[in-house]
Amino acid sequence: MTQEIEIEFKNMLTEKEYKLLLENYKINTEQIFKQTNYYFDTQDFLLKQHGIALRIRKKNDIYQWTLKQPYQDGLLETHQPLSNEEFEQAIQSNVKKEGPVFDQLKELSLINQELICLGSLITFRTEKKLKNGLIVLDYSRYLNKEDFELEFEVKDYGQGKVDFHSLLSKHRIPARPTKNKIQRFYEAKY
Repeated sequence: MTQEIEIEFKNMLTEKEYKLLLENYKINTEQIFKQTNYYFDTQDFLLKQHGIALRIRKKNDIYQWTLKQPYQDGLLETHQPLSNEEFEQAIQSNVKKEGPVFDQLKELSLINQELICLGSLITFRTEKKLKNGLIVLDYSRYLNKEDFELEFEVKDYGQGKVDFHSLLSKHRIPARPTKNKIQRFYEAKY
């Protein structure tokens, strides 16, 4: 089982700001990779009600479950690889509830109902390591929508917050309230 604490700051971008950041950090199109998130919940959105997100991410023909749950200043992520066959079954709402992700859901008493695939979100992502964190630039498409986002992943919440606001200020990008991808997906779908 792989678990990690994710501490990140997010900000929605305009397309112009996104392109400016690509240029400023000397990121070319070959450095951008595609990943697809498939989101899961129960029919009555039990996971969402508990602030929990469950997805399968496909990246380079590799599939991985990720469960995200609130944890101190960030999110506790639990990861679990799955085969192409298990992925195909999950998409058809035949989720094999075995392994660390589902053990974690059992601990939270959230595994009794059937899990269904709600849909997918495609992201074209690039990452740039800086001395004080990791910049992630995302262009996402889902449900006839598209958006651009800056994520800044850090190890320390307090210093990360200062560094993130400094980064926004340096590039003259206003701070904008930003929901995570699954929240934006839910809002677009429902």
